Amino acid sequence: MEDVYLKFFEEVLQVNESINVSFVDDYLGRLNENIDYYLQENNEQRKYNYHKKVRRCLKNIAMVTVRNVIDLKRNIDNTYKNEPNYPIKLAKLKNLDEKRKNIALLINRSEDIIENQQPVFFKVAMDTQMRTVVSDVKLQLNDAYHNLIEIEKQIIHYLNLIAYQNRIFEKVRRLKYLRDQFLLEEKSDIRQQLSLINPVWMEPQTNYRIKLSVDELRTSATALELIKKVVSRQKNLVRGPKNIAEAIPQEFLEADSEVLDAVNLQEVYNAFAASSSHLFRFVMNYRYHKEVDTNGKILYFCQIASQYADGLDFTDTYETDCGVEYPLIYSK
Repeated sequence: MEDVYLKFFEEVLQVNESINVSFVDDYLGRLNENIDYYLQENNEQRKYNYHKKVRRCLKNIAMVTVRNVIDLKRNIDNTYKNEPNYPIKLAKLKNLDEKRKNIALLINRSEDIIENQQPVFFKVAMDTQMRTVVSDVKLQLNDAYHNLIEIEKQIIHYLNLIAYQNRIFEKVRRLKYLRDQFLLEEKSDIRQQLSLINPVWMEPQTNYRIKLSVDELRTSATALELIKKVVSRQKNLVRGPKNIAEAIPQEFLEADSEVLDAVNLQEVYNAFAASSSHLFRFVMNYRYHKEVDTNGKILYFCQIASQYADGLDFTDTYETDCGVEYPLIYSK
């Protein structure tokens, strides 16, 4: 029962450790069978069912192929990084390379069926749905084949690394054997090789900080003199000039206030509400506390008309004054 659950979760999470290319081979067989059935069938309903089965087989071939490529890539990485035994690691990578070749062969077979082996079907039954499925399948198979090329390069790289690491391991084991037999200098040129390199000058200089005893500092007169000498040396150190900013100008510190000489529109509106004149005449004849030109008075007229529209009565009568046509507006 545990194996059943394990297989289920591997398929759902798409983390299969086993790569089964027989599924694709089985789908290819079903694809050819359904194509033959479609070409031999005369009933339209049954032909449509075979047509649908062909589309399903094509989708399954693309889906299983892409999943196999993903599983193959993951298994190759896990094998190289996690397998501690070099011979087993080498054998696993070679087996995975064989599966890569089988997947590439099945991709070529799938493309050959679509392009060459079944030309009659893909000309007769190429409706919109079939054309879309075939196009998607070709794109997926093409991407999978390109991924297989990258996987092949990765496998070759891993095999070369394993061979290099194996040679180093064998050499180290051989050197250890000679050292244990006290034949290292006699049977090898290790002393000559070591004399050719001198990496010591490249190493950083090591500094060791020695902490003084606190009890010694408290009780020793010599330690007290040394502490006084260090303190006096610190006081006599010449310190560089500090970067001091210039003083803030006095005009920035003066709290000057600027008084805005503006007209109080609320006051003008209150005076207009108590009058019987229309708004334009009232604004033009109002006594302001400062000199206001005609354009400014027209601006005040527009502002009062918009801001206090709820308390105003707009009529349909228009008059012209100062080159401006305006409606007659009265207070409610």
